[in-house]
Amino acid sequence: MSYSFTVRAASKEEAISKVAAELDKVVELQAVHAADREQAQTAAEAFIAVVPDPKDDQDLSVSVSGSLTSTVAGVVGGSISVSAEVVAKK
Repeated sequence: MSYSFTVRAASKEEAISKVAAELDKVVELQAVHAADREQAQTAAEAFIAVVPDPKDDQDLSVSVSGSLTSTVAGVVGGSISVSAEVVAKK
């Protein structure tokens, strides 16, 4: 099972909150991702911490995608990708 989403926010705190809300939606739709939800949130927060705070004319854009491979025995593999960057407001 896999997922992908992007959030835009005016602050780091807002971005972290929006990522958490999106991950909650992922787990609601794909329960297997409860297994990696915490890791995905932690990775997103780590990259959010790297970029500067957005200025008034900027947003923070955060993209997260992840995938888990599972069998009847449980999760047997997984990956995650996170990017965070300061961009011009739309």
